[in-house]
Amino acid sequence: MQRAKVLFERSLSALTPFLAVLLALAVGAIMLFALKVDPITAYGALIEGAFGSPFALAQVLVKATPLLLVGLGICIAFRGGVINIGGEGQIIVGALATAAFTLALPQAPAIVLLVGGMLCGMLAGGIWGGIAGALKARFGVNEILTTIMMNAIAAQLANFLLRGPMIDPIEVKNGTMLAQSARLPELSWLPKLVPQTLLHAGAIVAVIMAVVVYILLWRTVLGYRIRAVGLNAEAARFAGIRVPVYQALALLLSGVMAGLAGSVEVLGVSHRMMDGVSGGYGFSGIVAALFGKLHPLGAIPASALFGSLLVGADKMQRAVQVPSALIDALNGLVVLFVVSSDILVRRRAQRRKAAERKS
Repeated sequence: MQRAKVLFERSLSALTPFLAVLLALAVGAIMLFALKVDPITAYGALIEGAFGSPFALAQVLVKATPLLLVGLGICIAFRGGVINIGGEGQIIVGALATAAFTLALPQAPAIVLLVGGMLCGMLAGGIWGGIAGALKARFGVNEILTTIMMNAIAAQLANFLLRGPMIDPIEVKNGTMLAQSARLPELSWLPKLVPQTLLHAGAIVAVIMAVVVYILLWRTVLGYRIRAVGLNAEAARFAGIRVPVYQALALLLSGVMAGLAGSVEVLGVSHRMMDGVSGGYGFSGIVAALFGKLHPLGAIPASALFGSLLVGADKMQRAVQVPSALIDALNGLVVLFVVSSDILVRRRAQRRKAAERKS
């Protein structure tokens, strides 16, 4: 009886995020009715836009790649008991560092440009996350505030560089002055996995990194200490673990993953640094991580799901002519219900544990 109850609880916990998405879509259907749009037609267009062709599926994986990388960083941070809201800024500085490196060495071999570019992106993102971690470890500064503020700093830094030192010389010559860098050398581009699509080898890199993060968190002493700090900081401190150090390290590693997301976006999709490179992935990646139960391997299908929502929503907007604000609202509803469901699941688990202790 007890075993069946535990199995039921686990199944309910696993299904809760999917139920949350369905509930969000149900609320979205009411909004579509209010706009005099047939929800069945609208959601049919959404599904067709995400899964209706090989090109659509490729686009889903393109969107899922940065979501997965950011989500992996969120998994590390949350497991370490800290919250990283700075994915947007870390993506931006990672993309900036990658673009600067590849543009500085246009004649270098492809392996140097690719590996060096991604390492530069990871380093820049790690530094950006590490600053917030250091402030928390040394002065106890709330990491939510610092990571959010550093998003704004990163955006302004990109604005300055792309309109000044890193601006494309062609833009200056033509007088258009678009805020973007020069095109990266072709040797630095990530190989395409499917011809005539944007799907690139960064998708494979992201899946490999998911396995690496899983091994790090569950198969190494370092990962054990990070998780111990996240589970119970006081108990970890009593066991001799330097809690502030591992919280700072969790934020640093989280930034590394987000920086890599910026790197693969530049090397695989845009092939230049430009405004909007982060694409909102820094925030959407948090939801993907929560949907995947803050597990690196669970983040893989979760990222694919949210990638399909992003791609399908664009198709839905074009097909039924709904305002772009509705698409933003629909994505926001999904975020709201998924996060709320995670809170409910945690509270239910806490009540169950409290009841077991009393009995």
